[in-house]
Amino acid sequence: MSPLRSRTITAGVERTPNRAMLRAVGFGDQDFTKPIVGIANAHSTITPCNAKLNDLALRAEAAVRAAGGMPQTFGTITVSDGISMGTEGMKYSLVSREVIADSIETVCNAQCVDGVLAVGGCDKNMPGALIAIARMNIPAVFVYGGTIKPGHYKGQDLTVVSAFEAVGQYSAHKLSEADLLEVERRACPGAGACGGMFTANTMSSAIEAMGMSLPYSSTMAAEDGEKGDSAARSAEVLVEAVRHDRRPRAILTRAAFENAIAVVMALGGSTNAVLHLLAIARSADVRLTLDDFETVRERVPVLCDLKPSGRFVTTDLHAAGGVPQVMKVLLAHGALHGDAPTVSGHTVAQVLRDVADEPRANQEVIRSWSRPLYPQGHLAILRGNLASEGAVAKITGIKHLKMTGPARVFDCEEDSLAAILAGRIKPGDILVIRYEGPKGGPGMREMLSPTSAIIGAGLGDKVGLITDGRFSGGTYGLVVGHVAPEAAVGGTIALVRDGDPVTIDAERRRLELELPREPKYTTGVLAKYAKLVSSASLGAVTDS
Repeated sequence: MSPLRSRTITAGVERTPNRAMLRAVGFGDQDFTKPIVGIANAHSTITPCNAKLNDLALRAEAAVRAAGGMPQTFGTITVSDGISMGTEGMKYSLVSREVIADSIETVCNAQCVDGVLAVGGCDKNMPGALIAIARMNIPAVFVYGGTIKPGHYKGQDLTVVSAFEAVGQYSAHKLSEADLLEVERRACPGAGACGGMFTANTMSSAIEAMGMSLPYSSTMAAEDGEKGDSAARSAEVLVEAVRHDRRPRAILTRAAFENAIAVVMALGGSTNAVLHLLAIARSADVRLTLDDFETVRERVPVLCDLKPSGRFVTTDLHAAGGVPQVMKVLLAHGALHGDAPTVSGHTVAQVLRDVADEPRANQEVIRSWSRPLYPQGHLAILRGNLASEGAVAKITGIKHLKMTGPARVFDCEEDSLAAILAGRIKPGDILVIRYEGPKGGPGMREMLSPTSAIIGAGLGDKVGLITDGRFSGGTYGLVVGHVAPEAAVGGTIALVRDGDPVTIDAERRRLELELPREPKYTTGVLAKYAKLVSSASLGAVTDS
């Protein structure tokens, strides 16, 4: 077990102290030789994403006990990105990922548990749990709370992003106040995480692809009975993993992360997957860089037509075959590591053995390899003088992959949103929202409010946006986030002034501030010299 673990079972004799305290919570003489399984429960009624998690924790608890383990349930936190979006509260969202990871690690290591089942729903529950699981390296499984079902209004499927976009439509006089109210009333009809391929469903899918949750579990609806059944089965698998000493770092290998990236690309998933997979890999001691995302992007097409830029929601993906169907298409075309292990003890190829190589013909959610939605992945890594350490662009659902325009500079999200809603942003503009990075925010807020307002105002393919903050999984358009170095540490983005020409070029994967002035001399000796001369750091020579 973990180096911190003091509890051991030798020849059937349990050697941990404080047996008396364990008796007080239900242990009998026969229970001290059983594995103790922690159940990290992120239940909360503060967000629909987590509102049903206690039901899953109780199912898992009963299943652990029936499988011969001793379940011990404890709580961890959650905050709702959707509720805090556009406010100061959103600065706590990414912070909560670290709090979740620390709290799970603290309890599991302090109480010397033998394995942990983490139950989570909202965006940061999943990467937070996986960071802790990778750190501790005790047998573990993740149980996703499930997706919300779509709302409906005037023949359209609604998600939480529909409400944000409706605000932009209303401000642009494209939606009545009555329709705005009805969209808001119907967008979130019950329990579950945001219904498109936004951050929660992207991360649940990535965790399934990495082998740390059970097949099909990442796309189940929170309110459907199969979700509880999956939680119980997950608990059974975990008890077996404890008995066979299947540890997370043997599963969270380089191959597992490449599988996760491939699935995220094929699904058209959230930009936040880049941030979270890098963090989980660091905890698992796996080398992963931004360039790895670009490498996978070049060989994996977008196969799924999912919101925010597509037509369908995650329950539609589940009905079409879920993540296993997407993975099998990738595996059949050499874009997945079939020999990667999973928490069940089976390899990815074994798990997918009975799944068809191609998606069913009677559905439109998952495309075949030969007929992709886009020929390459949608998350591009951009570099240039505005992002020497890299930035992440989401390039699905847009007509133009390159744009040069005057910068409209804002030092916080609120000011940019006010300008959009007031109609001060015009076609061809490129919004620059800075001092919203990890340090500058602090907390790296998501810019869903301004991006949704842009879409709602009908400017989605007419303006660009760059930021050192993040984007919601519900964002689409010509938008570039995670710009690094960020403004708060002196990144070039801090130097941009209103009107400066900025180029977003997703085709060449460049992000540039057009700094050079027009040459003073265009002909003659001085023009020739200016064209040929090297930097002063090289001696200002003309024959290099």
